[in-house]
Amino acid sequence: MTRQPGGTELGLHLRSLLLNKTDNQPIRDRTELLLYAADRSQHVEQFLKPNLAAGKIILCDRYIYSTIAYQGYGRGLDMGLIQQLNTIATGGLESDLTFWLDVDAAVGLSRKRGDGDKFDRIEQEKIDFHYRVQSGYTALAASNPQRIVRIDGSLTKQAVQEHIQRVLPEKFKPEGIFSIEA
Repeated sequence: MTRQPGGTELGLHLRSLLLNKTDNQPIRDRTELLLYAADRSQHVEQFLKPNLAAGKIILCDRYIYSTIAYQGYGRGLDMGLIQQLNTIATGGLESDLTFWLDVDAAVGLSRKRGDGDKFDRIEQEKIDFHYRVQSGYTALAASNPQRIVRIDGSLTKQAVQEHIQRVLPEKFKPEGIFSIEA
């Protein structure tokens, strides 16, 4: 199991930069995109490729679709640039299967608030940003039905888990990676 950002030592430092809000010098949108790409590149080379070469199955929290949804749809950055950076950062390594836990943006933020967790820099964005991200995932799932499986995130944890367990035997490819995108 791993995550992006933060799946390597360098990634932990980048995660801190990306998710901790600074009032005096906010991170610019393109800078944010480049930092995510740097994390992904390190993560692919240091963690994903060696583990895949060893025959391991990898569960990764977030991968390229997150960048497209958050920086492309959410921030409005150029999709061509995002695609180019994702290709460079991954060396073409794609996930075999992505579970998208789809829940209304307001409900998801309310749940986070109810858990007592502190909101990170991205979670502090205005609600319209989160709805654009959700719209991005909807479009990605529609254009990549062979790779992205929508899971109704409004269901109970047990129902979500059961849905995932039903899908895995149908879609799973042992040599690949898959990610959960929320």
